[in-house]
Amino acid sequence: MPATLYVDHTHLGRTVTGLERITLELFSPDSLAPLTLVPVRGGSTARMMLAQQFGLTARVLGERGALVLCPGFPPSIPLSLFGRARVIPYIHDCFLITRPQDLNWRAAHYMAPAFRYAVTHLPWFLVNSEATREELRRFCRADAEISLYRPVVRDVFGVEEIAARANRQVSPGGRLDLIAVGTIEPRKNLAAAAEIVRRLRDTHGFDARLNLVGRPGWGGEAERLAGLPGVVVHGYQSAERVRELLTEAHVFLSTSHDEGLGLPLLEAQYAGLPIVAPIKPVFSEVLGGSGLHVDPASPSDAAAAIAALVLKPDVFSEARQAAARNIARWNSAAEGDRQALIERLMRLSA
Repeated sequence: MPATLYVDHTHLGRTVTGLERITLELFSPDSLAPLTLVPVRGGSTARMMLAQQFGLTARVLGERGALVLCPGFPPSIPLSLFGRARVIPYIHDCFLITRPQDLNWRAAHYMAPAFRYAVTHLPWFLVNSEATREELRRFCRADAEISLYRPVVRDVFGVEEIAARANRQVSPGGRLDLIAVGTIEPRKNLAAAAEIVRRLRDTHGFDARLNLVGRPGWGGEAERLAGLPGVVVHGYQSAERVRELLTEAHVFLSTSHDEGLGLPLLEAQYAGLPIVAPIKPVFSEVLGGSGLHVDPASPSDAAAAIAALVLKPDVFSEARQAAARNIARWNSAAEGDRQALIERLMRLSA
């Protein structure tokens, strides 16, 4: 009889951001069929913590051969301690170790210790990118196995067909809408994005707007940004509203200090937008030559590069073509990851 394959869904809540979407799409019965998955859910914060600390641990102790996939929060220390080779975390990034200054109290005192214990003790990890794999190598056991499981990217906002008909055009001194999607928190470095937009307004004369779409995170970042010239904080929005904002935008802008993947960049490519992202390995991996890379620490240079980009003839038709090629490239590799993982889990659970 095959072993039970549990999936930690305890962190799922009412809003669906990148972390939750990865869990729902990559670790669902459909995505890993014909494997049979058993989701373990939480609810409130207290119930989530109880399930992570004790519920999942009891399952691996009580069921011989049971496997636990942890695609959201890191596995708890008891789960890693007693589950060992039967606990398989999905690593989105290593910021819980590498950027302690960007952690709120919950991440610093609950998630970070569990993450550090897991990455230094467990033998097998799934990761979302080659960049995350290379970073994880710095912390895990020398004999640990790290397998790519990149997400297949789909048109989650239903924007591709509408965007193909959009009549985007930017004229000198005209309206220029930039959009950033993701949780509004310090590690996204959105203050740099706001400074780039200020330079586009003051130095290059555009009527530039920075539309921030995402759940306000910790640290009061959303409140600080809302008072800056040209910045519009929309907060968490429905898929329909995000579709409208993507269709109206001219540029998708990321200024993150770092990312494990940068899923919104790929999703925004369905809108045919030119993508502007930092000069970092993960963004080069994700965009595959289809975007413009800038240094957020040099806002004057970044603004000048964006100004030149949007005034370039045929920039939007070229961006649509480059985006389509890049999405096809990425999804082909991601489908190969999925098939390899299914085969591996089927052998383990047999």
